[in-house]
Amino acid sequence: MGSSGASDLFQILRDGKPRTRAELAHLTGLARSTVALRMDSLTQLGLVGPAADAPSTGGRPSSQVALATGTKVVLGVDIGASHARIVASDLTGRPLLDVVAEIEVSLGPEAVLNWVIEAGDALVRKAGHDLGDLLAIGIGLPGPVEYSSGRPINPPIMPGWDRFDVPGWLQAHFDVPVLVDNDVNIMALGEREAAWPDVDHLIFVKVATGIGAGVISGGMLQRGAQGIAGDIGHVQVARGIDVPCHCGNRGCLEALASGPAIAAALRASGLETTTSHDVVELVKLGNLEAIQAVRQAGRDMGEVLTACVSLINPSVIVIGGSMARAGEQLIAGMREVVYTRSMPLATQHLQIVPSTAGANAAVLGASMLAIHHALSPARVDAMVLELLESGVEER
Repeated sequence: MGSSGASDLFQILRDGKPRTRAELAHLTGLARSTVALRMDSLTQLGLVGPAADAPSTGGRPSSQVALATGTKVVLGVDIGASHARIVASDLTGRPLLDVVAEIEVSLGPEAVLNWVIEAGDALVRKAGHDLGDLLAIGIGLPGPVEYSSGRPINPPIMPGWDRFDVPGWLQAHFDVPVLVDNDVNIMALGEREAAWPDVDHLIFVKVATGIGAGVISGGMLQRGAQGIAGDIGHVQVARGIDVPCHCGNRGCLEALASGPAIAAALRASGLETTTSHDVVELVKLGNLEAIQAVRQAGRDMGEVLTACVSLINPSVIVIGGSMARAGEQLIAGMREVVYTRSMPLATQHLQIVPSTAGANAAVLGASMLAIHHALSPARVDAMVLELLESGVEER
């Protein structure tokens, strides 16, 4: 497929700043008539629209155009172990409306995705749009995902989901691109959008039922060859060499430092702990044994993160997930090891901090996943060419 040329203009306008057609002609080197034709296509697609006139320099003020944020929407979907949340957002990622439900991912893909279809459809309409205004859907799943196909691969807590065609199931109703990724990757995207937009090297670590990381390097999310870059939960930690992990190996970080692993260790010492929530509550109550266990979990994670710091050299490591609510104890353990074991140059400006976006990181990231695809040069060109071809056919 060829290029319409309109995407070059659109990418300039994606920053939201209004510009005159003369400015766009100057920036691109195109004739004003060419700019006008391409802007007409983008306007018909609802991607750009008129903005406030430029200040007058003595004559008639020049009209301006800018990114149209209110004409189109995307859906961001966060599917967890026992919940699902959908947010309808404008083209800047600003949330318009959301809906959340308690639904077990173990019910299987058909049940969960049919809820997404029904609730997502209703949400788009409630936001004042129809499905023709929907540009894309981004989804985060709590398990490994082959990004190229959007299919979950052997997800441990998602029975019935292995290799299920998630995009195909949703596209049968919505007929828009559907982007699927694992939950940690989309949380990394959401956290960067919310708190670190100018940081190009960031690691987001989710500590909950499992442990995983989303890696942003050079401003780009790094998925690796098969989409499992950042799977630090199954890196071996020396302290737990004999501890079995559900993956079949021994000594995995997840088997030592995840919420359930900490709860099990405390339960063995006589405390009533079953979940991450139980552990967090004990820490908040000042229970010394729980505090020590969480801090040790932080040290264990610090051991793995030290290798990540040497390999990737991030500016920021963000800690999220349910165990992040344990506060400074977990992060203090990480800092203790990372700052001691890493090279001084690597840690000179390194920040290890709790998540700012919190529970919103996943849906924000899913929305950004959808927006980045829907507004990419290739996708905008495809939409413009389709528009032009339909116009030729009508004539």
